[in-house]
Amino acid sequence: MTRVAIIQAASVPYDAMASVEKAAGILRRVAEQGAQLAVFPEAFIGGYPKGAAFGSVVGNRSAAGRALYQRYVEGAVALDGPELAAFAESVEQTGVTAVVGIIERHGRTLYCTAVTLAPGRGIAGYHRKLMPTGQERLIWGFGDGSTIEPVQTDFGVLGSVICWENYMPALRQAMYAQGVQLYCAPTADDRPSWASSMVHVALEGRVFVLSACQAIRLGEYPQQHREAFGLDFADDDYVMRGGSMIVSPLGEVLAGPVFDCETELYADLDMSQLSQGNLDFDVVGHYARPDVFELKVNTAPLRAVSFDG
Repeated sequence: MTRVAIIQAASVPYDAMASVEKAAGILRRVAEQGAQLAVFPEAFIGGYPKGAAFGSVVGNRSAAGRALYQRYVEGAVALDGPELAAFAESVEQTGVTAVVGIIERHGRTLYCTAVTLAPGRGIAGYHRKLMPTGQERLIWGFGDGSTIEPVQTDFGVLGSVICWENYMPALRQAMYAQGVQLYCAPTADDRPSWASSMVHVALEGRVFVLSACQAIRLGEYPQQHREAFGLDFADDDYVMRGGSMIVSPLGEVLAGPVFDCETELYADLDMSQLSQGNLDFDVVGHYARPDVFELKVNTAPLRAVSFDG
């Protein structure tokens, strides 16, 4: 059995190190419960600015919006920065592998990234979100195929697919083809319909799906950000409700979904279910039709400028 934990918690807005400290405390708790893997939500370190428009409308941006964006940039982290180094130390101390959503500062662009940290390895892998959704495209760049490789661990093969990337059939197929067993889905989608999507992915890929979403109360936001909502929320109202869950390769919901609270969800995974599920279905094996359908994936890193010589 492999024990996993899904973390449904809110990050500390605009304070990455405070979010890391909160995550470290959570890791200590899940380690006491015997978890080998902890999956944190999308943008847990760096924050998901739900409701913020950053002063942007078609054809115009405001000075106040640019100032808020500057604050958001300052709260982002680099892969080689002190925040992830501190989190890696917590992973080392607890022995718990962690998948955590971050807002990554790379050059002068921000990326929504899922980082896998493992004991004895530090950052074992990372995935930059290929397709930011809607207005996310204003504040986050696009990842490329060089970061979709899964991470091998002693307890299974981990892959990360972030939020609405899960609605990209070609990406899902690419993850299944790489042998992903523990399909991690950090998300900001807190709708009840998300659960149906996670069950579908588990059945389609014959994988364990581990989906983590933040549970954010409006009162946890700084006033500058709260005003950006333009809505009359009370401090105790949830602007992101959670809905985290764990699903087996045969579509059985093992934990969750849970809404409107911070919590940790646990499940003991019978890894033999992975092969048992392939008796009647293997989407990249005996149920595939390569004579009819073929998917080609570009895994080369893409750069806007290349210097020869």
